[in-house]
Amino acid sequence: MTTILLVEDEAPLRSYLTQELTFADYTVISAPDGPSAWQISHEQVVDVILLDWMLPGRDGLSLLKAWRKETQVPIIFMTARDYVSDKVTALDYGADDYITKPFDIEELLARLRVVLRHQQLPTANQLTVGDLTLHVKSLLVQRGDEQVQLTPREGLLLSFFMQNVGQIFTRDELLDEVWQDNYDRQPNLVDVYVRYLRHKIDEKDAPSRIETLRGVGYRFVGSRV
Repeated sequence: MTTILLVEDEAPLRSYLTQELTFADYTVISAPDGPSAWQISHEQVVDVILLDWMLPGRDGLSLLKAWRKETQVPIIFMTARDYVSDKVTALDYGADDYITKPFDIEELLARLRVVLRHQQLPTANQLTVGDLTLHVKSLLVQRGDEQVQLTPREGLLLSFFMQNVGQIFTRDELLDEVWQDNYDRQPNLVDVYVRYLRHKIDEKDAPSRIETLRGVGYRFVGSRV
């Protein structure tokens, strides 16, 4: 059974979500603040984290940054902060999804299914294009002697690109393939992740491996090994 770490300081919402998620056959471990969430995550194995941004003791963004240094467990932000800049910040620091309060439980359950399904997708253990190698299970990218850690969503996007070298994809097509029914069809999130991947995999002052075709979409360039 899938275990969820629910980090939420509002007791009524925490109780409601625990009840609904349990009814949906998830095992729920809850934490009312940042320090207790951090402790629980090191004492028990969890499959996904639902994380509020504003928390007593330690805020959600701080927790996210710390977790991403040691685990790639899927993390979904739950917060009333609905500015695009906040969403971009959370995604850039490694969140797999972002849901704005108030939300319907059906939407949260759908987003949970998506991130968990992505964790289970079968794929090759290693993909290589040119001098770039993606170790799929560990989400490590190797370019020469340099290694870079990816988030799960970055890994899915890069894996898709590397399996489809030279093919052109629109933003909507990438949403369908990588995000599927997630993110309320926001094409700008594709741009966010492409920018983040470029920062991690491209060499300084060299042409990007992810080519932008203005008005069309993106294409991954290189020679598959």
